[in-house]
Amino acid sequence: MIQYDPWNPLRRVTAARIALGRSGGSLPTRELLDFRLAHAQARDAVRAEFDADTLSEALRPLGVGALIAASAARDRTEYLQRPDLGRRLAHPWRSHLLEHAATVGNACDLVIVISDGLSTLAAHTQVAPLLDVLLPLLAGAGWRVAPLVVVRLARVAIQDEIGEIFGAKLSLMLLGERPGLGSADSLGAYFTHSPAPGKTDADRNCLSNIRPDGLAPAAAARKLFYLLERARELGLSGVALKDDAQALEDFLREPGDSQEQGGAVRRALVARVGVGRGDLPHGGCSGSSGVS
Repeated sequence: MIQYDPWNPLRRVTAARIALGRSGGSLPTRELLDFRLAHAQARDAVRAEFDADTLSEALRPLGVGALIAASAARDRTEYLQRPDLGRRLAHPWRSHLLEHAATVGNACDLVIVISDGLSTLAAHTQVAPLLDVLLPLLAGAGWRVAPLVVVRLARVAIQDEIGEIFGAKLSLMLLGERPGLGSADSLGAYFTHSPAPGKTDADRNCLSNIRPDGLAPAAAARKLFYLLERARELGLSGVALKDDAQALEDFLREPGDSQEQGGAVRRALVARVGVGRGDLPHGGCSGSSGVS
């Protein structure tokens, strides 16, 4: 017979493993099986192979183009054992990106880098819905966005090298986070102002737990847009850039407006989100043409 924990009602409001109850001196069979399933899903998320070609093709309709590259890690085992190799591009791919960047007339405002990181599942499931909201917002605000760069076996710091190659004012890294039990599909977003090799984690800002059961991709996109706008305006990122929740609320709603009605700023944001995919800049950064 299962003896339920007094905290059992709290399970309705959290996905955390609390109030599991017991059967004799052990966990109930259902809870034990759920734990083993979550553990298996987390291992699969880390070990699964990343299909960069399929993901890049899926992202091409977003209108900014997509390039493929790879880190210096030769395979997933080496990637997990040698984090340093995931922080830099393999030489042939660096040359490939340099050649492409040379064809771009003006420096970019932003380059977006996408990788499997430590959860291939997150990259395949969360990136597209996030960018589907973020890219129209950026286009409406006049951002010059480089082609998306999909990198196999990359760590967070590889965005610094890629950002420098494209001469971008900011780099944004989207990659799978280390999975937890029950959150094997969590995406992380890291951005850095003036990206260049040698930047540290203190120079970056991060949004984590991007997934339907955490920070929903659409909500994450709107928050990222606000923070990227602030980083561009102030010319900084990292510990000096504060995530001011009240400022975000003011950005989305003018003083005196009810939350239901919104305001001019909110209507402007809605208009930006409504920009068609065909209105996004194409082919590079030229404004006229368009896990540590």
